[in-house]
Amino acid sequence: MWELGAVVDPSVRWAKLLVSGVALAGSRGRILRIGGCRLRITGDARPCERMGGAHAGLLAAMRAPWPGGAFANLVVGGSIATGAPVDRLGPLGFPA
Repeated sequence: MWELGAVVDPSVRWAKLLVSGVALAGSRGRILRIGGCRLRITGDARPCERMGGAHAGLLAAMRAPWPGGAFANLVVGGSIATGAPVDRLGPLGFPA
């Protein structure tokens, strides 16, 4: 969490994929296009108490709307490479 001045390994947050530059708030039901994959956002990831032990203030920072990330279902499989572009699409997979 950059606003805390912390570098926390994504595995501490149980993140499978870390993206930046995409607003996740209010994205439930929308499609993320990441590389060759399409993922349907199904909800926001709620932080657990484990976050408080990873870095001071991390749990509180992740309680604001959507900062803990999101969870999704795979709609279309494909390859994702580091640095792949990420686009937030509409519910049917067309540009929002």
